[in-house]
Amino acid sequence: MDIGHNWKKNAALFLLSQTVSLFGSMLVQYAITWHITLKTQSGIMMTLSIICGFVPTLIVSPFAGVWADRYDRKAVIILSDSLIAVSTLALAALFMAGLGSIWLLFAALAVRSFGGGIQTPAVGAFLPQIVPEEKLTRVNGINGSVQSLITLLSPMLSGALLSFASLEAIFFIDIVTAAVAVAILLILKMPARETASEPQNAGYFKDMAAGIRYIANHRFVRTLFVHCAVFFVLAAPLAFLTLLQVTRSFGDDVWRLTVLEVVFSSGMTLGGLIIAAWGGFENRAHTMLLSLFAVALCTILLGLVPVFWIYLAVMGFVGISMSIFNTPFTVLLQQKVEPEYMGRVFGVLSMISSSIMPLAMFIFGPAADIIRIETLLVATGVLMLAHCAVAMRSRVLLEGGKSEQTAKDSRTGG
Repeated sequence: MDIGHNWKKNAALFLLSQTVSLFGSMLVQYAITWHITLKTQSGIMMTLSIICGFVPTLIVSPFAGVWADRYDRKAVIILSDSLIAVSTLALAALFMAGLGSIWLLFAALAVRSFGGGIQTPAVGAFLPQIVPEEKLTRVNGINGSVQSLITLLSPMLSGALLSFASLEAIFFIDIVTAAVAVAILLILKMPARETASEPQNAGYFKDMAAGIRYIANHRFVRTLFVHCAVFFVLAAPLAFLTLLQVTRSFGDDVWRLTVLEVVFSSGMTLGGLIIAAWGGFENRAHTMLLSLFAVALCTILLGLVPVFWIYLAVMGFVGISMSIFNTPFTVLLQQKVEPEYMGRVFGVLSMISSSIMPLAMFIFGPAADIIRIETLLVATGVLMLAHCAVAMRSRVLLEGGKSEQTAKDSRTGG
């Protein structure tokens, strides 16, 4: 595909639209979560909100991957953004009419999860259409850093808004940001992919099955996804139980939880800037494995350090390491997967990433009431180290992580 000399303008417009959209979505997401927490103070209700937040994504992601491969990906992103905006508008109208309820918020979370599940594969597959392959690491790094910055600012701004504005007022912010994001995408002019303009004769399930077969037969993608799933299982306590650990071990002050979120998001932002400037090792698998090794060591340390400020420093390093991992991971998929299967591959990835850790919490959650969270972190950290040792010996990962020129030279002996 001819990306053209305007790729910088197109990439800037696309990333701007996604930043604006993410900002509004994060404001509403935090507002809804905190409203449910404050109004119910119920663990069951929080569990239901988590289920509403990931089950629709899990269900729709395989279909969304097919849509991203069949149709114009820009149109898919616009339609998913519009779906979320319309549902938010309906939610705001019902709340203003005095018909708001917790159960309505659960429904809103489900619709937003559904829309996000449609959008994520299209976004992941869209960047390689507008960015030259040699620039993907830098662009993905910048995008990850900006998204982490939004994640850092959103909870603070959402909390400030909730202190003096109504919940429905925050809903309208999301509607405005979605409209702006869609308007920016409409400015972005580029030809549709050939497959997006061709008549579609195959059924959805046939296309979906073809995507799954592609992943199963692609040694590198298959191996990468298996290792990714194992890591998600082991990282569940790190992702979900550290807030509870802080409350139990260091104190239930709200400021501690806020600082923890801020430090982690700051680390993610810094990690995105580092990988954008550095680019990582020539073999991207080495960058990923080094990052996972750092996360494993940090997980163990989080179970051992007795001082809160040291704990915060370790959590910041987790954020840096995760961000440095995410960029080469995404770039490798964008480079190794054929364009006609890109959406379906990212759809399966979205399904894995949205479901594995929440499902793992069905084991680790109850275990945290029997076993000290510190013990769980040390145990899973040690298992992560073992997983890294196995991954480092994977010829498929190491060969797949090489740049195309390095791989060619190794084949020819040059």
